[in-house]
Amino acid sequence: MISWRRTKAIAHKEFLHVARDVRSLLLALVLPFFLLALFGYALTLDVDQIATALYDNDRTPQSRDLVERLRGSRYFKIVAVADDYREIERLLDDGTCLMAVVIPRSYGRWLLAGADSEIQILLDGSDSNTAGIALGYATALLTAYDGELRAAAVERQGRTGTPAAIEGRLRVWYNPELRARNYIVPGLIALIMMIIGALITSLTIAREYETGTMEQLLATPVRPLELVLGKIVPYFVIGLVDITSSVLVGTLLFGVPLRGNPLVLFGSSAIFMIGVLSVGLFISAATRSQTIAFQLGILTSFLPAFLLSGFIYSIENMPVVIQAVTYIVPARYFIALLKGVFLKGSGVRLLWVEGLMLILFSVIMFRAAVSKVKGKLA
Repeated sequence: MISWRRTKAIAHKEFLHVARDVRSLLLALVLPFFLLALFGYALTLDVDQIATALYDNDRTPQSRDLVERLRGSRYFKIVAVADDYREIERLLDDGTCLMAVVIPRSYGRWLLAGADSEIQILLDGSDSNTAGIALGYATALLTAYDGELRAAAVERQGRTGTPAAIEGRLRVWYNPELRARNYIVPGLIALIMMIIGALITSLTIAREYETGTMEQLLATPVRPLELVLGKIVPYFVIGLVDITSSVLVGTLLFGVPLRGNPLVLFGSSAIFMIGVLSVGLFISAATRSQTIAFQLGILTSFLPAFLLSGFIYSIENMPVVIQAVTYIVPARYFIALLKGVFLKGSGVRLLWVEGLMLILFSVIMFRAAVSKVKGKLA
């Protein structure tokens, strides 16, 4: 039978230790805000202001109009105007530009005649992802401009153009402005909570061994369940403070919309925190060195959450074996849940699978932590 009196005593002891260790307390409370602000501003998946070089070999009103279109687009930044291919090659080689647009001779005459026209685009493929996005932007701009001039040429010739069979109209849901921050900030909250939660508890029991106070606990009638609960409570409170500050920073500083129910957000965050704190306690109980516990905390929290959660790298593009591994990464489900609550306004009816997986994760890790502590106390 669990004794809440002993559990309260352990929690009180841990609260006192946290209060006395001002540096660790500030680290736990300030670091999430610092990381969220830093990564929120520095990390972006938006591809714009692409360094572009121009080589206008036509120099007609039509080619100059195309150049102005490129200058006026927020996706391209004209960094150089070349006079020959040799200069373009140099600009691409030394990294001055990522893309070069070459307008051939007779480009304007072809357009005015309604004939096929060609534009050459040269890309630095060393950054394949950015190069692919830049090619898509350039193709869309050039296609639209070419269509406008062709329509004008047909009209001048007194002919009736054939209307397009399909008119595409794009409508982006949940993130209409396609702001990368709306995607990044919810993922950062999960990543930061995973790191902070695992690290701050991974040192607790290991610290007891290094300071010699673990022997005193072994001499008391405290049970493993009471010890785990008592040690989790203070850091759980700190975790909730971190979650609250992260949500406020995300919504007020970065303008990320919170369309869902805050109760779903904080309820799922509380479940996730219990599991993450249990991971830290399990590591701490398994090792007697704070150094080793800290290293294991990084390996089991940051790396899986960053690489295998779908936060940065699309899970669908990973090898099948790695995709299977991602199913045991709790951050995958928490990030999906945060995005659903923040951007889509989804509730329990749509997010119950992710919530169930977080509950399963927390139960398994809590029981594992209790079992490991029991083995140490035996």
